[in-house]
Amino acid sequence: MAALLFHLRDVPDEEAEAVRELLAEHDLEVYETEAGRWRLAVPALWLVDESRFKEARSLIDTYQQELHARMHREHAEARARGEAPGLWDQLRQHPMAVLVTLIALGLMLGLSLLPFLTL
Repeated sequence: MAALLFHLRDVPDEEAEAVRELLAEHDLEVYETEAGRWRLAVPALWLVDESRFKEARSLIDTYQQELHARMHREHAEARARGEAPGLWDQLRQHPMAVLVTLIALGLMLGLSLLPFLTL
């Protein structure tokens, strides 16, 4: 019986393709399911040979740890060069979007607290 190995919902195409290639390099047979027309199904990679699940999961975990470290390093380097936008940069570049977001947050907070304030 196949085992669910890797969810693909909200996974960037580059990462999904890298995981597919990694599994193929190690001769791990998988099949893929899609979300379907109404996005109700589970988009995922399924391992055909369940006895190799730990090996496959270990490969994916190692890849994701390396990816996380690389992305963290690249982000830190970009911030050191002044290329990564901070909060103030976002405010200067998109003042209306920040304002609308803050208003929406205030409304949600107010509506959430309204029952407690009227007691």
